[in-house]
Amino acid sequence: MNQQEIINRATLFAKDILKNDATGHDFDHVIRVKEKAMYLQRHEGGDIFIISLASLLHDVDDHKLFPNHQHLENATSFLDAEDISETDKNKILEIIQQISFKGKDSQTPSTLEGRIVQDADRLDAIGAIGIARTFAFGGAKGRKLYDFTERPKRDMTEGEYLNNNSSSLTHFYEKLLLLKDLMNTDTAKKMAGRRHRFMQLYLKEFLDELNLNEDD
Repeated sequence: MNQQEIINRATLFAKDILKNDATGHDFDHVIRVKEKAMYLQRHEGGDIFIISLASLLHDVDDHKLFPNHQHLENATSFLDAEDISETDKNKILEIIQQISFKGKDSQTPSTLEGRIVQDADRLDAIGAIGIARTFAFGGAKGRKLYDFTERPKRDMTEGEYLNNNSSSLTHFYEKLLLLKDLMNTDTAKKMAGRRHRFMQLYLKEFLDELNLNEDD
């Protein structure tokens, strides 16, 4: 089994499935997550093969894109076709199942590889790119930019979070601003700090512009 060839095919597989996405969960997102995961792996350790495949396949069955998918059918079909060992297959599928943000039902992955992929995915959800992805997703789903009659919902269950339809601005307070303190690895915690501060600065500017609190 040539692991690099399998990783290359997984890259093409993800690209084909996500090529038309406009929600911020596109192939570019997948590549950014993989690159961040590889960076974290160099500092934290872990199995490169498992981390690479879990990163590349983590959104090919995402509930936000494929609400009718059961049992990670795309990821499973790819791994079965590549004749991945049952041990590695189960590790990869477990990571994919564990990394998503699910409100108070969010999980901390059971393996170092899973914690690295989760950190990489969450790093791409915050900072400048995270801001862009938030508004891309909101636009694709017909959500309002902001709604000051809303109050951020705290401690949502997985079901409540998946069915939530808050404005894009409210989403910052329901998820994005929480992620810094949910990072697993020391490397990701350091990286998250700068991104978190940028989001705080952006939100201040956003609210200042709405309130016309702008300097000449």
